[in-house]
Amino acid sequence: MTWEEARQLALDPYYFSTLCLAQGRFEGVVAGAARTTGDTVRCALRCLGPKPGTHLVFGFFLMEVRQKIYLFADCAVTPEPSPRSLAHIGVEAARAFAFFTRETPRVAFLSFSTKGSAEHERVSDVRQAAEAARKLAPDLLIDGELQVDAALSAPVAERKGVRGSAVAGQANVLIFPDLNSGNIGYKLVERLGGARAIGPILWGLAKPMSDLSRGCSASDIVEVAQRLFLMSAPAEVPAC
Repeated sequence: MTWEEARQLALDPYYFSTLCLAQGRFEGVVAGAARTTGDTVRCALRCLGPKPGTHLVFGFFLMEVRQKIYLFADCAVTPEPSPRSLAHIGVEAARAFAFFTRETPRVAFLSFSTKGSAEHERVSDVRQAAEAARKLAPDLLIDGELQVDAALSAPVAERKGVRGSAVAGQANVLIFPDLNSGNIGYKLVERLGGARAIGPILWGLAKPMSDLSRGCSASDIVEVAQRLFLMSAPAEVPAC
């Protein structure tokens, strides 16, 4: 672009604030209440870029359901992740969950099949992603493919033949196979289930920045800002 085009772009509040973040003038940026996720993510990638060594950027929600915290990913960025990308999302989502909750992440790769109950190309992709994630992070507790009821309910998991799993029936990190299911899933849990949704928080950027749904409330903005402040602290994000 020309200098004049760059000058005009920098006058946009999104780009102005994100460029200031890149220069260290701010500790984080919360955006999305009035603009689309696409606008926010494009701005973040152009002005900040991914953290060195990071394979991809994704968006997750911290979902508070009956005083218990779950993490849903990816709910904001990648429409159709490859099995390899989905594996990286699962591993990084576990790191994010451990960082924010200090609890042990139990990662379930979700599908419409549980351990071969159905065969389809989409099921195979999730199965490959779970296996790749286990190779990337052998110390993490990872299982898949699992239907969401088997991931969350131990009796259901047992009825469906899943035994000896440290994840099935007690998952707290839910990895959705695509953006359609992730976005629909978190909104159903929030709107019909009464859960509190915090996010989406963009994970993997060089600096802390968050997107918001245009249906957000003032309290949603405050919740996300508090999480971004934690991410801007000098302490390293702990490995799982």
